[in-house]
Amino acid sequence: MITIVAALVVRADGHVLLVRKRDTVAFMQPGGKIEPGESETAALRRELAEELGCAIVPGSLDRIGVFEAEAANEPGERLHATLYRVALAGEVSPAAEIAEIAWLDPAAPIVLALAPLTRDHVLPLAGSVA
Repeated sequence: MITIVAALVVRADGHVLLVRKRDTVAFMQPGGKIEPGESETAALRRELAEELGCAIVPGSLDRIGVFEAEAANEPGERLHATLYRVALAGEVSPAAEIAEIAWLDPAAPIVLALAPLTRDHVLPLAGSVA
């Protein structure tokens, strides 16, 4: 089981921020693994700064829940993911291992390859927490 923390970022128009890591095909929420001794929120702040060059707006962290799904990039592994709704401060720009970002309208037909966590849990929730 891989333990991660992930961010649900929804723009005013309802589009959801997704990222794709280098050498992968599936788009997913920004976030990542929690380092030893690190809190979920500290890990999320670190990952967003590293991956997107932005910060979390103070007071915007809202814990949505914990979900389990098949890992997109580690065959045979499962994720234990804590999802937070956050607002971002600063311009979002792919950095570190992130090759691409996308703003997806969850109400439109999906044309991107999606990670199981995103497809099965996050996007169905996106409208209800907007």
